[in-house]
Amino acid sequence: MKRVFVTATNTDVGKTYACETILKYYAKKGVRVGYFKPCETGVIDSPLDGTKMLNLVKELNNDFTATINDVVPYQFKLPAAPYVAKGEQNIDFEFLKDKINYLETMCDFLVIEGAGGLMVPILEDLFMIDLIKIFEAKAILIAPSKLGCINDILLSQEALKRREIGFEWYINLFQDKESFEEVSKPFLEDYFGKLNFLHELE
Repeated sequence: MKRVFVTATNTDVGKTYACETILKYYAKKGVRVGYFKPCETGVIDSPLDGTKMLNLVKELNNDFTATINDVVPYQFKLPAAPYVAKGEQNIDFEFLKDKINYLETMCDFLVIEGAGGLMVPILEDLFMIDLIKIFEAKAILIAPSKLGCINDILLSQEALKRREIGFEWYINLFQDKESFEEVSKPFLEDYFGKLNFLHELE
């Protein structure tokens, strides 16, 4: 079973779009795909991201019969970091691991979507980056193409390396798309060599 955790350098970078792209990419290869989002904030009636991805996965994998409460176990109304949004509610990590094991009975490749960036707090001393190790997953880091992405990319990768978390990373080319070639790409290519873009998986 392959398990990946999709995270990002910050919020509004395109994690859900990345999950959609990755799910479709592996489904085209004949892989039974699945999706899990441990918590979603800003939920009014139903989790928008989780519902969208659940519907997609059911189209791609007929064996995936999970419900929205299986796919997004924790749903919070306040659009804030889980630490704040959860209020007094406890987040049970063993319960989340059990949910993952259950979902993996229906798929061979599970995409787990984080919330916000790597250092978004879940508990006072536990952050989104820590979930990657708790779930024993490989990280997929999504970075934007906007001005300032160099700093965000380097800081995020440094955090992953310090925790010895294996990762791949992709640039989501949508913000400052026209200026990216001139402003950010020269350094990134010199520093990293070949760059991987999310749209290349489509």
